[in-house]
Amino acid sequence: MSSQVQAQQIQADEFTKALYSLLDETFDNVQGYYLDKGTSMFETLATVSAADASIPVGGKCATLAAQVKHVAFYLDVLEHTVRTQQFEKQDWGKIWRETSAVTPEEWEGIKGELRQSYDRIKALIHDAPAWPTNFEIGGAIATIVHTAYHLGEIRQALCTIR
Repeated sequence: MSSQVQAQQIQADEFTKALYSLLDETFDNVQGYYLDKGTSMFETLATVSAADASIPVGGKCATLAAQVKHVAFYLDVLEHTVRTQQFEKQDWGKIWRETSAVTPEEWEGIKGELRQSYDRIKALIHDAPAWPTNFEIGGAIATIVHTAYHLGEIRQALCTIR
């Protein structure tokens, strides 16, 4: 590889820093990359009651609680897959079928599960700072994109129920 091509490559630590910043924006602290102030996942969820979390999105789809539970499940599957390099078949529809109305305690538990899943993703990135293939890079970016999609679904649904 020529020195010119090497100079143009993104260094792994710079990619990792950018990834942490985007994850932080998506889940905790808006920094102005793509969200409006106060609209990160956990800031949004802090405003959602168990009653609101129990309402189906659009009246026909899964509840907000299912949206949140799905994001946690996605993060858990991703973390397990990267750590074990085992690609196991998943029942992606189970959460949508089984998560409906929640009590305040259940809602707090679901938000707690999401926090734990997110913390494990951050630990995974810390434990494996190298980005050896497109698969790892793509998985990292997909985590942000996937979560942002569901955050948008949640925020849109809140507009219709409030």
